[in-house]
Amino acid sequence: MSDIDAIPYFEKPILFFEQGAFRKQLQKRNAISVFKEAIAEVNEQFDLRFREGENIRHLIYDRATFIDCLLHYAWHLFPWGEGVALLAVGGYGRGELHPYSDIDILILTEDDELLNQGPQSNIENIQNFVTLLWDLGLAIGHSVRSIPQCIELAKEDITIATNLMEARTLAGSAKLQLLLQAHTSADKIWTAADFFRAKYQEQYERHKKHNHTEYNLEPNIKNAPGGLRDIQTISWVAKRFFGVNNFKQLAGRGLFTDEEYNILLAGEEDLWRVRYALHMLAGRAEERLLFDYQKEIAKLLGYQDDTRLGVEHFMRWYYRTVLALREVNDVMLHYLDEVILQAGQHSQATTINDRFQRVDNYIEVTHEKVFAQNPSALLEIFVLLGLDRSLVGVRASTIRLIREHRHLIDDEYRNNPDNQHLFLTLLRSPVGLVTQLRRMKRYGVLGLYLPEFGRVTGQMQHDLFHIYTVDAHTLLVIKFMRRFRDADAAERFPIASHVMRRLPKQELLYIAGLYHDIAKGRGGDHSELGAVDAREFCERHGLSKRETRLIAWLVEKHLLMSTVSQKQDISDPEVIHNFALEVGDQTRLDYLYALTVADMNATNPDVWNSWRASLMRQLYIETKRALRRGLENPVDAQELLEETRSNALVKLADKGINEAQAQSFWKDMDDEYFLRESYIDIALQTEAILEHRQHADDNEPLIIISETTTHGYEGATQVFLRVKDQANIFAASAIAFTQLGLSIVDARIYTDSSGYTIDTFYVLDENGNFLGDNEASKHKIHQALKDELALVNEYSDIIKRRTPREMKYFAMPTRTSINTDFRSGHTVLEVTSADRPGFLAIIAEVFTEFGIQLLNAKITTLGERVEDVFFISNAQGQPLSDPKLCEDLQATICRRLDRQVQKEAS
Repeated sequence: MSDIDAIPYFEKPILFFEQGAFRKQLQKRNAISVFKEAIAEVNEQFDLRFREGENIRHLIYDRATFIDCLLHYAWHLFPWGEGVALLAVGGYGRGELHPYSDIDILILTEDDELLNQGPQSNIENIQNFVTLLWDLGLAIGHSVRSIPQCIELAKEDITIATNLMEARTLAGSAKLQLLLQAHTSADKIWTAADFFRAKYQEQYERHKKHNHTEYNLEPNIKNAPGGLRDIQTISWVAKRFFGVNNFKQLAGRGLFTDEEYNILLAGEEDLWRVRYALHMLAGRAEERLLFDYQKEIAKLLGYQDDTRLGVEHFMRWYYRTVLALREVNDVMLHYLDEVILQAGQHSQATTINDRFQRVDNYIEVTHEKVFAQNPSALLEIFVLLGLDRSLVGVRASTIRLIREHRHLIDDEYRNNPDNQHLFLTLLRSPVGLVTQLRRMKRYGVLGLYLPEFGRVTGQMQHDLFHIYTVDAHTLLVIKFMRRFRDADAAERFPIASHVMRRLPKQELLYIAGLYHDIAKGRGGDHSELGAVDAREFCERHGLSKRETRLIAWLVEKHLLMSTVSQKQDISDPEVIHNFALEVGDQTRLDYLYALTVADMNATNPDVWNSWRASLMRQLYIETKRALRRGLENPVDAQELLEETRSNALVKLADKGINEAQAQSFWKDMDDEYFLRESYIDIALQTEAILEHRQHADDNEPLIIISETTTHGYEGATQVFLRVKDQANIFAASAIAFTQLGLSIVDARIYTDSSGYTIDTFYVLDENGNFLGDNEASKHKIHQALKDELALVNEYSDIIKRRTPREMKYFAMPTRTSINTDFRSGHTVLEVTSADRPGFLAIIAEVFTEFGIQLLNAKITTLGERVEDVFFISNAQGQPLSDPKLCEDLQATICRRLDRQVQKEAS
């Protein structure tokens, strides 16, 4: 290695690092130890400076300068020959470095032969140099190339060409970098037009991986829309076109306004602070804003809990920041498209009207004072885009004018009948409604025209069920509504597709969609508060009283249909009758169904599965029948019971089973069994039980696993169980299903008069799907149930399974409610809590301790939250009437479940 005294001092001043002391240590001690100690000491300084609130640019640039210094000394420890240089490339080449960012370097030679020259082989020096950097624990990304190799690779790979644009010399001959840049400039490879096309496509593909939204639950601050890469993309394309070396040199070239430049700089600093904190907390180059770190970062950046959680304030600020950055990215790329790709094309402008014209299928104003002279044009432009599918976008200069004049949208503007007419016309537009609403949101128009929508922009609920902000979810709801109209929607959404085509006015549904969650975060019932806002909108926009009542009702009741389908027994005719009374007529049912299906699909991709689809379909069909029959003519329970028995006997006769044989089982069953089960299931179960009695020990459990045959329950796998009644049957079943990664979504529990428990479970796999006709899976379920039932008298521990990472970061105390339904003769217990492995087994354990009989269960899992309804009675089959017992039961459930969550989190 070289003599330390012979190494030149690093030229840039570094106030936080004493070179003299460092050089003395290198003379005395092992180099690796000296370097590592310097790195650890400076890293500690940087973290302290960050926590104390120092300007983030100073930290990012100082870190890069510090690494420059270290590489300078590491490089000069080896005797290099002529024609070799060390270059920083990529983000490090820009002089930016976060705590765990890759330190990208290029070891450059003038030609291939120079690798073998020097006091000792340059190849050997390179190997030793890179090994030293690895030994120091630096996150080095390195390449070794000659100038000809770099040129050839850059011609083929846009990423390499981009990295070389930002190269700077750290050590060695500076002329090599200049020579390289001369051969890889825009007049040699990747013209400004080609470079723009490639980068535009690159950004599109990157956004596509993040579903083209800024609003992911755990956003990637580097690569998601509105992230740091969007800022860099603008910078790269602009530098390539204008031939400048840094962003500041772009000022005055028409690329951005002062406001846009300030948004870019401020947004970059904001994201840098978040990224620095993320790296620091994660201890690695983590770019995803994971739940693990969101709360701590919120605290680091000064966000505190008040009426909302500090982390929710932080995430709302984050989403608004990236939304603003994406808006600027959109404007600038439009502008660059015009000046780079369309330069010199002399496109002919085609007049649309006095205010707007078409240029290359883009719309623009006819003159710069259009919005100032006619503010209604701020809405008209989106109406024109919605009426003409050949218009693909807005010219950059016009986007800027929209942003400059959007302040004109005030109360007077909102109350102008012309503007109200334009907004309703937009909602009736034949094409691209969601595209136009998203444009309006991005350009700041929608949140000004509908201030209530502006208040929920970027508003996140910190849980795993609502995976989008309120505004993003709202527009996604309308997107699904529009999708129901497509020809290919009939397969996945058959009823919604049919309903959508018969709605008398689809725009009424869109208005309900816009307002269904508009009051989130205000406190109080958002459905009721939203209905007030929706009514005011309708009255302001001149809708009829009937239309106003319909929309306000839809907003207020938008959760009704999903709640009834998932929490109530929709096989009960009285449940259907009561729901039909609430709905009132077929038109309301159609609108509510379309709104509910769109809402469920737009809330979380995991919410809508075949099981929930079947529940919704069953509720819709049965309610439709009830409405046709007339609300004054409810189904007679005795008539339904006799019809079910009769149909089951017909099915059994085909199997050679007569009524007397069937009655040998049926005589032990309550009427409820025949009211809730389909005649097909009753026939199959009766046949199986009679055969089991003949050929097996009746003390052995009977287990039947099949696809559901009950109409409306096609989305799950049905597991039928008949076993001698004893304690812990439900708990054992729950544990068996949990062990297999299956979730119970519905359970029907009967105890016959001969001492047997007859249970029907509907289960889904871990992805929310039914198991299909898989014999291996059926065998596993059969064996797991049999094994667990054999242990019910030696009740096994609650199954231990790793809680998913995400679920550990959402505190959700268990809530319960209990009431008695005297008509049905049972008590209804509702439990809302955080999901976790063994949830139902814990509940079942508590039921056993309290001597509670479980009659039925409706199991609903929404993201990380469960909302389960249990229909229970005491040991004598009577509803719970002792208030103290009910209080103790609820307290025990809450205590056990919350204790389990705390154990998992710790």
